[in-house]
Formats: sequence, C-alpha cells, structure tokens
Amino acid sequence: MLAGTGSDVGKSVIATGLCRIFLQDGYRPAPFKAQNMALNSYATPDGKEIGRAQAVQAEAAGIACSTDMNPLLLKPSGHHTSQVVLNGIPIGNRDAYTYYRNEGRDVLRKEVHDAFDRLAQRYNPIVMEGAGSIAEINLRDTDLVNMSMARYADAKVLLVADIDRGGVFASAYGSIMLQAPEDRERIKGIIVNKFRGDLRLFEKGKKMMEEICGVPVLGVVPFADDIHIDEEDSVALSVKNHSSAEGKVNVGVVLLSHISNYTDFDVLERYPEINLYYVSTPEELQKADIVILPGSKSTIADLKKLKETGMAEAIIAASREGKPVMGICGGYQMLGNLISDPEGVEGEPCEIEGLGLLPVATVMDGNKVTRQVRFRFMEQSALCDGYEIHNGRTSLSGGCDSPCEFESGGSDGCMSGDGKVIGTYIHGILDNDVVIRHLLSAAGAGNGAAEVMDNDTFRQLQYDRLANHLRRHIDIDLLYEILS
Repeated sequence: MLAGTGSDVGKSVIATGLCRIFLQDGYRPAPFKAQNMALNSYATPDGKEIGRAQAVQAEAAGIACSTDMNPLLLKPSGHHTSQVVLNGIPIGNRDAYTYYRNEGRDVLRKEVHDAFDRLAQRYNPIVMEGAGSIAEINLRDTDLVNMSMARYADAKVLLVADIDRGGVFASAYGSIMLQAPEDRERIKGIIVNKFRGDLRLFEKGKKMMEEICGVPVLGVVPFADDIHIDEEDSVALSVKNHSSAEGKVNVGVVLLSHISNYTDFDVLERYPEINLYYVSTPEELQKADIVILPGSKSTIADLKKLKETGMAEAIIAASREGKPVMGICGGYQMLGNLISDPEGVEGEPCEIEGLGLLPVATVMDGNKVTRQVRFRFMEQSALCDGYEIHNGRTSLSGGCDSPCEFESGGSDGCMSGDGKVIGTYIHGILDNDVVIRHLLSAAGAGNGAAEVMDNDTFRQLQYDRLANHLRRHIDIDLLYEILS
C-alpha cells in the first residue's frame, strides 16, 4: 500500500508507475483503492463507474479496469454532500456527517473487502493506494481505505511524503508515530516525492529521516514535468495555465465550480499551435478562439453561477462572433434551451433556461448512463473512442444534426448547421485527432496543423517513461525484498 502524509502527495502517480514496473518485470499487477473521492471518473467495460486514477493504473498494468479496483467512489456535489457510488452504481447522496458515522460502516467495509478478495484471486501483486493522510486519528474508527484496509489485506505500507510543500520530516515522523503500534509495524519504508533541485543536497536529510522514523527511505523522487499522467482530481487545476497567449489558437475551458473530468482536455496541450487555458472571467473568455464548456457534477448550480458572473453572456457572445463552442456532458446540457430537474436529482426540483445555442432540452433523472462507446465523428470513416457518464436525457428538436454516430447504432449530441456549436455526452471525445482538427478548422486555423502522436501510443509511452523515472530514483530491489 502507498499511504500518504496528506492529499495530493503523489500516491496515485507512484502507484501507476509501480503497476507498470511490476508488469515489465513479468508479474500480473492490479491497482486497488477502497474509497476514492473524485469528480474525475471513468466508465468500465461493463458500463459501471470508478475513479479515473484506478482506470489509469489498470491501463499501466496492461489490464481492463473493473469496479473491484475502486469499489467505493464519492463524487462531491456541494454543501458537504457527495453522491455515493458503490461497486460502480450510484446508491444515493450522503452528507459528510451521515456518511462518516459508524452506523452502516460495516456494510461498506464488507463490500470493499469482498472487492479486494476478488481482485487478489486474479492478480499479484495488488498495488493498493490509501486516501489523504493516514494520520487522521479522529477518523480511525470509521476508516475504510487506509490502515484498516492495510490490516485486512496484510499489506506492506510505504509512506509517500511530499517535500515540495515543506515540513517533510515532521509530516513523515508524525504520520508514523500517530499510528497504533500494530499499524506502525506495517510501515516498511518512505518515499520522498516531488523533490526539486540537486538530489545530493538531500543525502544528509535522507539519513536523518531514516534515523528518526526507524524505516528506510526507498527513494527520493524528483518532479518530472515532462511525464504526463492523468491526474486524479481537479486539485491539479491550480497549476494549470490560466492565461491566453499571442500567436496561438487559444482554447478556453470554462472553469466551473463543480468541473468534472477535466482530463478531457489534456490532449490539447500536446498540439504546438494550441494554447489551452482555463477561464473564469468574461474578460479572459473574450481572448479565446475556441470555447469549451466542460462536464459538471452540479450542472444547474454551475449554470446559475455562469449567469450571475456574466460568463453566460460571454459564451453566447463568443458564439455570435463565429467562434467554435463545444459543450461536453453537463456543458452540452447548458448549451440547450432548457434544463429541468423535476425529481430533484441535483437538489431541489427546479428548471432553468440554458444558453440557447442548441435546440435541445434536458430532463434530469436518477438513471445514470455509464458506458464506453465507439463512434464516427462528422461522417468520418475512422472509428473514435470515448465514454459516457451522465444523468439526464436530452431531446433534440428540428434543425439539429448529431455529430457522432455510434458503431452499434444510434447517435449522440447536437450540432449547429455551420458546425461551430457542438454538444456531446462523450467524454474523451478530444482524444480523437479528427475532432480537434474540426475545431481548429472551424476557428480558421486548420491548415498546417502539426501532426501529434496518437493518444494510445502517447499514453503507453508515458507509463514506460514513468516506470524508468521511478527505477532511477527508488530502490526497486529493496522494494521486492520488502514484498518478499
């Protein structure tokens, strides 16, 4: 198990790299995280939902993802409330106080244990991941994902500490010393992550950490900004680009309060002619050549905020100026004429006028669609890949063509007559080069666009590069000795 001194210390990325290393070394690894809290999710081949981090780790391990890898997913929806997804299926919304009480925890505990058991029968080793800090002693009795899970799985625990945020000695020592004695014995080593600068300057620090913590430091892992692995959640958006650039095609992604699956847009960063940036004000949006409305966990609430801040008017103005506008999932729903929520799926029952850029209307309902899809875009011959995760049914009225035709039959989305306003439920649609080429062409920048590596090849290359990076900076022989 990779446990953390806190959130965002890099557990997920290191778990991804170890999955790849074990695969390269001839083993059959699989990832596991008992409970994940994230808006960045993914559809499994059998049409269920897990955290994207475990889907990425499964891909690095060379296997198909399944709900056993992340049996419990919490999707925050605001007001201290989250949608609870159990074994890939939503079971309702829970406020934090109710969820973390002891009542009902045994049921959830059995579910995550059963999922681990099923996984462990098929794969070895299991690369487990904790959540947040393992030193939240006030939550020890209700813990499902950290040391209680390590005890159940009889896991060797490696503590991941983030040196970039400061206080690495205190956080590592405190995380170990605050454990119960039997849990403290499970912690077999430390990985110091996110190091900047000359590694030789930390040689003394490494020895001091080993002395005070009583376990070896398996490695000190530097930042690797040139390795691109999908992030677990929107916390990473704080370090993304938020500015337009001269001389490039500026693609502005509207920064929603409840943005989901923002990794839909990471591929745009690989196109040299594109500047991808995240937009939160009308003034910034005016500088965009292409506007993208992303997915949202709380579509109606985010649409209300767009109207309150003037962003809605700015998006409409951009479309009137002839700029391409694309809405994905919740963003697609916002582009329509009306969103109604008679059952109160997102809160109180209500309805709200959309941006009116597409002749569609959406009715929210409790039946969630989760599936992987193959489709053709704009009558192109090449098959494209993507996935759907959404509540709500969207109906099209006259004068609206669908940009995507499913291989299995049927269609998705709505597109204006000139092809400049596109709405779709398909996440990952921009992983397909033909879609990006269409947007660039609609923005008047389609000629001479640089060729980029196809997405599947690119992702596999990143996993290999991450594995090589970890091999250079982590004592893998000592890791195998600990596991043995």
